[in-house]
Amino acid sequence: MNLVSLFAAESSGPIVHVAPGGVLEIGGITITNSILYGWFTSILLITLFIWVARVITVKPKGGVVQFVEIAVNFITNLVESAFDNVKIGRKYLPFFVTIFFIIVLNNWLGLMPFVGNGFTSGENPLLRPFTGDLNATLAMGVCTMIFVYAVSIKESGGLVPYFKHFFAGSPKNPIYLVSALLEMFTDLTRVLSLSLRLFLNVAIGEIIIGVFAYLGSSIAPLTALPFVMFEIFVGALQAYIFTILATMYLAIAVNHSGDHNDEDDLTADVPAETIELTAGSAHGRA
Repeated sequence: MNLVSLFAAESSGPIVHVAPGGVLEIGGITITNSILYGWFTSILLITLFIWVARVITVKPKGGVVQFVEIAVNFITNLVESAFDNVKIGRKYLPFFVTIFFIIVLNNWLGLMPFVGNGFTSGENPLLRPFTGDLNATLAMGVCTMIFVYAVSIKESGGLVPYFKHFFAGSPKNPIYLVSALLEMFTDLTRVLSLSLRLFLNVAIGEIIIGVFAYLGSSIAPLTALPFVMFEIFVGALQAYIFTILATMYLAIAVNHSGDHNDEDDLTADVPAETIELTAGSAHGRA
């Protein structure tokens, strides 16, 4: 029997759940297995952060505390280096650190043996990765971009200064206008870019692990282990990519608005008489 007919058979083949399944209802609202596992991961993350905050000392420690310190320092350096004004980056650092840990922890915990078909509720798995649900990653992308837009407008000083960063020159110029409209459209697609990239990487990883575990049969742990190890790396990489993209989206808008403000401040500091004299002198030389 070849692989095509093997996977095409209805009674055999790897079981892969891509869509979330309902496991319980609260007040008439269906709670899916991905949401349930996302709650579990969030509680675990909050507990971890509270514990680390209490035991951390000036002298470096090993184990989990050291890992958290290294990750926080890494994201801190990443965010601070993205902003021209380091103080602005530090203000919003907690958001980027949180989003990084939420994604990486959900990605890694989704690789646990009890996730998926380990436990079932009716016909659906009881638990499945939160980041393996397109609804979840889309919600994360929407919340992230709302945060980016709100902060960008705030740091730019309003809607008009914020929209200035889309224009390379005067909006009266058709080329600059079209370019700005395309840039705005591209900006709106960032929600899909963030959510689809994360979802597809996690979902494809699940499928690959499921296929090779099925092919391994009785030695499934051995055949799936290399891909599980690879997905650990991919999970951290995707958390990093999501975080750095969100950081750069915010930094580009804030830094560009800062450049405009600096130009306005420089112009405001020069007396009108000096500007006229300089212009007249340049005209005379011409």
